[in-house]
Amino acid sequence: MKKDWSKEWKSSSQPRKQRKYRAKAPLHVKHKLVSSHLSKELRKEYGVRSIPVRKGDSVKIMIGSFKNFTGRVTKVSLAREFAHVEGAAVTRSDGTKSLYPLNPSNLLITKLDTSDKKRVQKLEKLKTEAKKSQGGKE
Repeated sequence: MKKDWSKEWKSSSQPRKQRKYRAKAPLHVKHKLVSSHLSKELRKEYGVRSIPVRKGDSVKIMIGSFKNFTGRVTKVSLAREFAHVEGAAVTRSDGTKSLYPLNPSNLLITKLDTSDKKRVQKLEKLKTEAKKSQGGKE
């Protein structure tokens, strides 16, 4: 029997295989796929380039029709790998507003939501690991 998805997947240059890997990935793997870059200040503070975006984070949209728009993340869909930002909405033909789904790779996290203790602990751990790796290089 052939598996649908394997974590031992070797990268392929074929776009169809890359799409299949992302589409069939389980949610605990898709969590890492909704990562966004951190702003320069946060990058310097935590010593990490990107982390998964979460509801409550303040982000700046870098690409698209809402470029340079800043708002808070209202919803993150792991299944569809999209984030919705407060205020980034389109008007439908019936006049109602609909939140526009944004790819997390097009977002820049400017302020983190630190209400979750586990997330803060993980960031502190990443910070100490970054300091150790910098100390070892010098």
